[in-house]
Amino acid sequence: MSWLSRNETLVAGVILAFCVVGAALDPNFLSIPTLMDLLRAGIVLGILAVGVLVVLISGGIDVSTTSLAIVALYVTTLLVQGLAPEMGWPAAFLVAVAVGAALGAVNGVFIAGLGLPTLIVTLGTLSLFRGFLLTFVGDDLISNLPRGLRDFSRAMMIRGENADGSFYSLPWAFAFLVGVVALTWALLYRTMLGRQVFAIGGSMESARRIGIPVRRVQFLVFVYVGALGGLAGIIHAALARVANPQDLLLNQQLSVLAAVVLGGARLEGGTGTLTGTLLGVALIVLVSNSLIVLGIPNTFQSIAIGLLILLGTGLPAWQARRTQRRAA
Repeated sequence: MSWLSRNETLVAGVILAFCVVGAALDPNFLSIPTLMDLLRAGIVLGILAVGVLVVLISGGIDVSTTSLAIVALYVTTLLVQGLAPEMGWPAAFLVAVAVGAALGAVNGVFIAGLGLPTLIVTLGTLSLFRGFLLTFVGDDLISNLPRGLRDFSRAMMIRGENADGSFYSLPWAFAFLVGVVALTWALLYRTMLGRQVFAIGGSMESARRIGIPVRRVQFLVFVYVGALGGLAGIIHAALARVANPQDLLLNQQLSVLAAVVLGGARLEGGTGTLTGTLLGVALIVLVSNSLIVLGIPNTFQSIAIGLLILLGTGLPAWQARRTQRRAA
């Protein structure tokens, strides 16, 4: 496949066209404050999308990540608030990652241990996690977050002032997205485990025949994705300065999946890049934020995301069929 027909190139072209149109409609569209807002909006979505990418590469699909993230952030907040309210944010983040990894292990047990389909299991845990939270933990807003999380929310990587006196900023949380991307890149392309993930996604039966421990790799994949979900959840709570069991993040699973699919990851597994995923995240954030600015209702945002998913899955399939016809 030439670089002109790659998903990354196509998505980058759509982003560029969208920016040109946006700048024509609003001169402030390409301003630094707008860029900071878009980068901030992509932090949590980007971390979750990186996790879903790893699952798709392995040949599975995970629709429980946003639910897992909400449970991890709420449980972590309750634990820190009840046991160590003066705990610093690094320790709180480690707790959230551990909670997320444990929840991811639940998916891993059913998928790797019992051999159940990933979609069915994660659909089940999507409801299970939320039901557990509401039944046994609670459904009240926690607006008085522990001090460590409040301190983290005020830490800014970039801060500035516009000519009109308004301020813009980018939180240090963005560095966690960069770190997750770097760690996942190293995991996928510089370790034996990463090569095994790609091999399983390409053909699980062939992977078994050459001695790859398929079940162990699948389990580790879901533990890793759970850990990323826990991290994304606690960052989301810190930036929003509230822990809400009914958070709107629960409704973002479709956006997370759309970003990964738009970036070129195939649902059948074995394919996907971090560059494409980040471009997909950028496009989703750009479209969503622009529709909000234009005053378009949330229902139309869902329509836009659905159309993007159809485009992201339909175009590669059409290209593959066209290549097969030419080869014949």
